[in-house]
Amino acid sequence: MSESILDVVHQTAKGLHKAGVMDVTTLREIETLCLPPVKSFTANQIKRLRQQYKVSQPIFAEYLNISASTVQKWESGQKQPNGSSLKLLNLVEQKGLEVLA
Repeated sequence: MSESILDVVHQTAKGLHKAGVMDVTTLREIETLCLPPVKSFTANQIKRLRQQYKVSQPIFAEYLNISASTVQKWESGQKQPNGSSLKLLNLVEQKGLEVLA
């Protein structure tokens, strides 16, 4: 069995909603629980992630739609990514930089 418990619960909830015995609000709450967790990154992890794809700070920033100075501040530990930037970093780590191209 390769499916996780959350995958099974999610599929069951979708079936119950389709059958009309679960309301959309409950389905959405279950779908929210099934989202993958968003991992935090240290300054060194961000730098290694960028270097893994052999891109400069300005190019990495372009992919993430942020300023080069923000990447520099992340890599120096002056700032921490959050919100959508943190989600994008997670996507890059999991799927590769090409996912943002």
